[in-house]
Amino acid sequence: MNQTLAFDVYGTLIDTAGITRNLQTIAGDQAALFSSHWRAKQLEYSFRRGLMGAYEDFSVCTRDALVYTSQSLAIPLTADEMGRLMDAYRRLPPFPEVATALSGLASTGLHLYAFSNGPARDLEALLGHAGLDRHFRDVVSVDEIGNFKPDPRVYQHFLKRAAATPSSSWLISGNPFDLLGAANCDFNTAWVKRDPAALFDPWGGAPTLTLSSLEELQNRLEK
Repeated sequence: MNQTLAFDVYGTLIDTAGITRNLQTIAGDQAALFSSHWRAKQLEYSFRRGLMGAYEDFSVCTRDALVYTSQSLAIPLTADEMGRLMDAYRRLPPFPEVATALSGLASTGLHLYAFSNGPARDLEALLGHAGLDRHFRDVVSVDEIGNFKPDPRVYQHFLKRAAATPSSSWLISGNPFDLLGAANCDFNTAWVKRDPAALFDPWGGAPTLTLSSLEELQNRLEK
């Protein structure tokens, strides 16, 4: 049976810290701090909305997190700056090795999917801008069921959309919470640990594979 690879997008294929460049003229030497706080709050809001049963798509979580970060760091934003930053979030850069790695994996006949918390319109814009869209059979968004990772229904929805089984499927992500969610639904998991100092959550089991970059994935799958 062909293996199905589900690639998380934000923080796995796409570098969310790439927004730092757009923040430099606004936040100056606090640009990197602003970026990291924005990302952390974005995820927190998705988790909270999921638990509350108060779903809004990921772009709403992103905008709300931007407002909060601006206020918490006392860096005011004009409506124009807000709009430009939200637009920039749809044009974030890919990590350097991603295009080559995906091309190699797709050439082997593996079934590649993008699988993300983002709404399809944002994912298509993001992946298209990065030149990555051509490598995927399809884009699967949690927006189709109205809740976020790591809700088990999200992973079950992916399997249904990809016509795949858990035993033949891999979730590839740089985000431990996503990997734990997929493992809870019996996926194989591959953690892209680009930061050597990063820690995996000490519960729920270790990922099936741990990689320093996506370049390692093809060889590891063939072993």
